[in-house]
Amino acid sequence: MKIAIEGQRLYRKRKHGMDMVALELIKALQKLDQKNEYVVFIKPDKDRDIFQESPNLKFVELAGGPYPIWEQWALPKAAKAEGCDILHCTSNTAPINPKIPLILTLHDIIYLESISLFKKAGTWYQKFGNMYRRFVVPRVVKKADKIITVSKFEKNRIHEFFGFPPKDDRLVSIYNGVSEHFKKTDDPKTLQRVKELYALPDRFLFFLGNTDPKKNTIGVLRAFSGYLKKSGDKDIYLVILDYEDSELEKLLAEIGDKELREHIILTGYVINTDLPAVYNLCKIFLYPSLRESFGIPMLEAMRCGTPVITSNTSSMPEVSGGAAYLVDPFKPEEISRGIELLLSNEGLRNELIEKGILQAEKFSWKSMAENVQELYQTVYKKHHA
Repeated sequence: MKIAIEGQRLYRKRKHGMDMVALELIKALQKLDQKNEYVVFIKPDKDRDIFQESPNLKFVELAGGPYPIWEQWALPKAAKAEGCDILHCTSNTAPINPKIPLILTLHDIIYLESISLFKKAGTWYQKFGNMYRRFVVPRVVKKADKIITVSKFEKNRIHEFFGFPPKDDRLVSIYNGVSEHFKKTDDPKTLQRVKELYALPDRFLFFLGNTDPKKNTIGVLRAFSGYLKKSGDKDIYLVILDYEDSELEKLLAEIGDKELREHIILTGYVINTDLPAVYNLCKIFLYPSLRESFGIPMLEAMRCGTPVITSNTSSMPEVSGGAAYLVDPFKPEEISRGIELLLSNEGLRNELIEKGILQAEKFSWKSMAENVQELYQTVYKKHHA
């Protein structure tokens, strides 16, 4: 069997969420499956050293213009020309006319939901991406042989939204994993190097902010502002990864606390191999998103022995499994109260750290790849019975 995997963005330097899931899946399949052949189609870019080819794994750099053109025309044509039996698209969208049997990883359908908050906010790039997904995904869902999503919550959400018949078994949930380099460490050289490289303070909360409204950056800022005003804690900072100063200034003006800027550190992009040290150095990891389909960063923090504050909504209670402090993400005062408790209550802090380490051990990329590999076999047999 020859499987084509869409990895369009994997050679770009700044990889995020879905890119990392595809990257880890491919690496796990390369180790796990010596019987089948894999062809990964990637758009040309600079970060070519992340993979090494092997007898079971080939990489094809595929040009083709903007993403919609690349995906809808260049990708299915190339997969067919390579003689692939199955095409697995890893990042929510796929060709409407795939030419060969299709498996789609549909991480979430947030862009299809009628939530005004998500429609009005975000960058123009994000809005265009959502428009493209809203057009493509309903059409692709009808044609896919199998649809993978990443949590039971999201599976139920997709099932309800598209009205799948009760006996339709095309939709399956397969949990993401968490990488083994995320672990607790007290290596002073590593911690000091990362601390100096990103100008990290001695005491800080860590937040993966971006301009996507679902990440709830403004709620985190309101919560942090409230905590500082109530506690008088002058030595604590909020470290935000990969966020622009101009965007931050807009939000601080909106919440009416421009002075809060003095307690915020913007690191810029942090490479994945440095993230474990940042988790290890921080006091609390904040992940009070408004909506998530999974939430890998929660598990990364847990593996590093860091207590997590996350939301009581969507998939986050399912994935955190009782090992995080849950809050209503729409109530900054609850986030603020969580910060106060985890900084002052050593017993609660240690309890969440211990539970978090155990919870994170339940998720692995090897297990994910084994489940995906089974789907490949199922789809292949269906078309070659």
